[in-house]
Amino acid sequence: MAEAKIGQSTFFFPSRASITMLARLIVLVLLVLALGAGSSSHGEGSHAEMTPLQKHVAFFDRNGDGIVYPWETYTGFRALGFNVPTSFFAMVAINGALSYPTLESWIPSPRFPIYVKNIHRAKHGSDTGVYDHEGRFVPAHFEQLFAKFAGTHQDKLSLKEIMAMTRSNRDALDFFGWSAAKLEWGAAFQLVKDENGYASKQSIKGIYDGSLFYDVEIHLKTKRNKI
Repeated sequence: MAEAKIGQSTFFFPSRASITMLARLIVLVLLVLALGAGSSSHGEGSHAEMTPLQKHVAFFDRNGDGIVYPWETYTGFRALGFNVPTSFFAMVAINGALSYPTLESWIPSPRFPIYVKNIHRAKHGSDTGVYDHEGRFVPAHFEQLFAKFAGTHQDKLSLKEIMAMTRSNRDALDFFGWSAAKLEWGAAFQLVKDENGYASKQSIKGIYDGSLFYDVEIHLKTKRNKI
């Protein structure tokens, strides 16, 4: 089981700059809602049959029905130790941006559900390429992250190195992808950083397949029960 050093993490209310960036992301969500997605048949596989990208999202499917509603996203972020404002902004940005591409219909849903089995449709540009277009994990691309950007420690990344990585991965005119990448990696770093301000290779891999989320939730529950 990967150890997530949550005790050293600091969760704080978002600054004015972060709120502004999130507001811009929400505006860009309107562009996503104009995009379509093909339909696919129903039928959910077991967790073992899921792709790593589906497993990454499935943590937030709190009742296991294959659909992530906004309140489940909020609950999932709270379970990971994020505060109320951060969890609320994450709920709005994530379900607002990812719901429509994953739907089974061309008609938008006012409940903003995210269908886990269709999450590969919502894969944005300007990313690392660690997930392929079907949501499968690409080991070579994961190793390349550290070979190219881990300057201080070969198996760890600092926030500065992570932000350099997001800049390097930017696609031309992909404003939504730029913002989404920085928000995703910023939240991931806050979740797994150690006391020295680094995110380990093991922890980052655990985020990609979703396994770390469960470890963090158990860690926080155990910690609260001891108080």
